[in-house]
Amino acid sequence: MTTEVKPSPRERLLEAAATLTYRDGVGIGVEALCKAAGVSKRSMYQLFESKDQLLAASLERRTSAYVAELLPPADDDRSPRERILHVFERVEAWSGAPEFFGCPFLAAQIELKDQSHPASRVAHAVKENLTAFFRAEAERGGAGDPGLLARQLSLVFDGGSARAGIGADRLTGLIAPTVTTLLDAAGVR
Repeated sequence: MTTEVKPSPRERLLEAAATLTYRDGVGIGVEALCKAAGVSKRSMYQLFESKDQLLAASLERRTSAYVAELLPPADDDRSPRERILHVFERVEAWSGAPEFFGCPFLAAQIELKDQSHPASRVAHAVKENLTAFFRAEAERGGAGDPGLLARQLSLVFDGGSARAGIGADRLTGLIAPTVTTLLDAAGVR
């Protein structure tokens, strides 16, 4: 007989925060978060200093899985160009899902506005790391100005994610040719 282990109240709160804030935004109330997690408000405040801390912990928790799905493995043997395109192939694939609402880290930053908010700092770090990935690959690929190309790629990533997330555009047949044009112009191999 197998016994299913029920997630801890902390895990349930983190999962509820990830799901609800992605779907409904960071303005979701504490009561809704606690109800979805099956945890009392008292318990929530015993586990997290504030809703802000819960949001930050929730984003932090999802970071490694998000990055692992988005970026190619560090040890693969693809060219820098192929590694960069991999990122955009992933976001294009994700954007086709009905539950896609854009990049969760960008969404948090936009909604929070306050760059010193704990969740905004987590999101900012994730976005900086993506730009750093683009820059490193651009350097390896021989880009004339890897810093500029990295910023351009981040702009395309965030813009494409946001437009697909709000249903304003579909990325299929749009994002890869856009990125390819940037890579060609920069001379990335």
